[in-house]
Amino acid sequence: MPRQRTTWICQECGASSPAYLGRCPGCGAWHSMVETIDQSAPPSRARRPQGEAARPVRLQDVDVSSGGRVSIGIEEFDRVLGGGIVPGSVVLIGGDPGIGKSTLILQAASELSKRELTVLYVSAEESARQVRMRADRMDVDGASLYLLAEVDLDTIIGAAEQIEPDLVIIDSVQTIQAAELESAPGTVSQVRQCAHRLSGWAKPRNIPVFLIGHVTKEGTVAGPRVLEHMVDAVLYLEGDRFHQYRMLRAAKNRFGSTNEIGVFDMADSGLREVTNPSEVFLEERNEMAPGSAVAVTLEGSRPILLEIQALAATTAFGLPRRSATGFDTNRLHLLLAVLQRRVGMALGNHDVYVSIVGGFRVTEPAADFAAAVAIASGMRDARVPADTVYIGEVGLSGDIRMVQQIDRRIQEAARLGFQRAVVPARWRESGRRHPENIDIVGVTTLREAVMAIPGMFGGSQGDGAVDE
Repeated sequence: MPRQRTTWICQECGASSPAYLGRCPGCGAWHSMVETIDQSAPPSRARRPQGEAARPVRLQDVDVSSGGRVSIGIEEFDRVLGGGIVPGSVVLIGGDPGIGKSTLILQAASELSKRELTVLYVSAEESARQVRMRADRMDVDGASLYLLAEVDLDTIIGAAEQIEPDLVIIDSVQTIQAAELESAPGTVSQVRQCAHRLSGWAKPRNIPVFLIGHVTKEGTVAGPRVLEHMVDAVLYLEGDRFHQYRMLRAAKNRFGSTNEIGVFDMADSGLREVTNPSEVFLEERNEMAPGSAVAVTLEGSRPILLEIQALAATTAFGLPRRSATGFDTNRLHLLLAVLQRRVGMALGNHDVYVSIVGGFRVTEPAADFAAAVAIASGMRDARVPADTVYIGEVGLSGDIRMVQQIDRRIQEAARLGFQRAVVPARWRESGRRHPENIDIVGVTTLREAVMAIPGMFGGSQGDGAVDE
């Protein structure tokens, strides 16, 4: 009989302890230790050699002839993966409940099935009938798409070996169970053991595996952090459930860039690709409204134009509120300090709200310039020219700094009909080529850019006046 023992394992970092500890000794998280029951095999069995020992080979002798990527057939999905699925790779997909993870992966399975590739869809949360009903609603009809409603890992691997699929999908990894462990599904030991066995089974056979994972309230994949190290790629499907757009991002990718994103539109029939996100995010823009500016962000190799809206309102309390949606709150505090100290705008008694239209989330500092202009416009109720984009990073001294690939951002703005781009003066003076149908305005400081906006300081000098 295998020997049983009880251990306490941290759900955040995977550290173990023979007794319960309120605070994890590994990562310092409080109340993260969970009791698990492990079964260890006898020493003689654990040390038994498993087949022929591996031998080192030269790098030039490694055969990669059969390692080409397999296109899913969904361009936005392929973009995030780095060009397609790598044979033998294990991909973990996370996202909030109801965000569309199962919908996206079922669409991917359908596209592969249309090319006569065998796909095994393991549903550990829903019955086969429920999956079929969702497939009918999405008009999915895959002749080589197999469904298996099962939670036992040995049964899943046995079924996969029987049909020899080209792709295995596990929905979800927190609900399957390895028989050698008596702990409940979803515990640290179960998640780690199941992921380890699936990865060890898939890689020698060059069969890719997609794992769907639950997320915690902090937005990370539930379970031990070691799970993210065991897989080859970690993708997150993001977006507000009350908005129609979804963004697929790569937090880790051993075979491609982690900067690429895929944009989808949630519809009744599933997720539809958004091949030109810039036009979508700007289609409802009110060009006559103050407090709005257009930024050009770069997600991997794709420039995207976004509308940044800002509102400044006088507060009735001593401590003004600062709120940001889709924008880093720390960056917002920095921009407000620069506007108040370097530009001279009295923002100390104003609540400030900043939002990225469409549910998009901006992480790069190239959107600082447009966000600062939107705040200044909202503060003074002055309309920013609708045909202008702002590109640059704002420094603590109020200067406009260079960002990467400004020329590609300008080309995208010109393609969408914008006639003016305000950029750092250093890039303007470099004499680099740009489209002829767009004017390039170079500025050195944020104050210079704000002062150039028509009507920004016209009329009476009330709240928010600039100290000349």
